[in-house]
Amino acid sequence: MTETEARAVCDRWLPRWTGNRPDELLACYHEDTRYRDPGRPDGLRGHAELRRYFERLLAANPDWSWSAREVIPTAGGFTLRWAAAIPVGGETVNEEGLDIVEVDADGLITRNEVFFDRTALLAAHAAAAVAAGEGEAS
Repeated sequence: MTETEARAVCDRWLPRWTGNRPDELLACYHEDTRYRDPGRPDGLRGHAELRRYFERLLAANPDWSWSAREVIPTAGGFTLRWAAAIPVGGETVNEEGLDIVEVDADGLITRNEVFFDRTALLAAHAAAAVAAGEGEAS
């Protein structure tokens, strides 16, 4: 895959992570895709499993946004260095990570493995939960 082809996949795929549109995001993935991220370390396979996961994940994070920092072409796809801005409570958590992405001849993602340290994100969610609990008790 060329860098131009890889960037075209990113330009179509990354914006669909924002806005709670699971079917639009799922359309970027092959029917028998393999997906793995820190929240699903054992991975998911196929549209049915991925749809259930994306519906929950995107509903919980409708306003997050993702951008490509660096795209490194590989024989079957690309490696992506990304940045994400993730609103949590009244704050925004800025994360950086890496994806391994494989793509078929039609431009559909057949493999997506996501890697990042989610320590700051989990801490922000815990703090937001505590703040929400304190707000309810007042």
